[in-house]
Amino acid sequence: MSEFQENRIDRRFAKLRGEGRKALVTYIVAGDGGLDNTVPLMHQLVASGSDLIELGVPFSDPMAEGPVIQKGHERALANRVSLRKCLELVREFRQQDSETPVILMGYANPIEKMGAEPFADAACDAGVDGALTVDLPAEEAGPLSQLLAERGLRNIFLLTPTTSEERIEEITRLASGFVYYVSLKGVTGAGHLDLDSVRDNLARIRRFTDLPLCVGFGIKDGASARSVSEHGDGAVVGSVLVSAVGAAADGAAARDSIADLVDEIRTALDS
Repeated sequence: MSEFQENRIDRRFAKLRGEGRKALVTYIVAGDGGLDNTVPLMHQLVASGSDLIELGVPFSDPMAEGPVIQKGHERALANRVSLRKCLELVREFRQQDSETPVILMGYANPIEKMGAEPFADAACDAGVDGALTVDLPAEEAGPLSQLLAERGLRNIFLLTPTTSEERIEEITRLASGFVYYVSLKGVTGAGHLDLDSVRDNLARIRRFTDLPLCVGFGIKDGASARSVSEHGDGAVVGSVLVSAVGAAADGAAARDSIADLVDEIRTALDS
């Protein structure tokens, strides 16, 4: 496939731009709350207003995650969820949903263990649209980016408040799909949003790329999602959803909690 072949991520952002709407990107950990509950949770996210889904690949050392998502990874690993199992879950999700973009978000070790090319093949075959590999530096990302691009998949990168302009230029040259801007210094779920910093840094990034810019870390509710989306193209919501899954008594309760949270954020984004 050509790297310029449009995929679901591109189509979704084009649709949202045409409608004058902001993207709601939601994150859950594959297998958290039980293997049988992951695909129903993904469908609930979509039904409640999620535009794109980031499916976390459980890892034993999720260094970028705060305590809430770390516990989600631990619960998923206790359910023996692997990268291959994540791909099976995406394939199952695709049996009913052929349109919602799904991005695998995780760490380099499971991909290296599988092999970059087998991973790219399997991800494409399962219906994955992109990958976000948290600990893969730009200097080492070229081969994976090329393998994904050849299969029509996107390689998503993180930028932070401390990323230099030289690094922004280097990373955005490799990036595709969208850019994930980390609004806070530190791990997921930590700190308080500095909206002036978000505004200024997104303006800085805009000088180097016309890709959609989505803001994550610290987005806990409709008000915070709406605030950051005023300066970017969308909001990424994770910790509050993973917390809800962890607190739920069973799969039905988890889906109900997710529905309420996502609906409130979607309403705020669209208001």
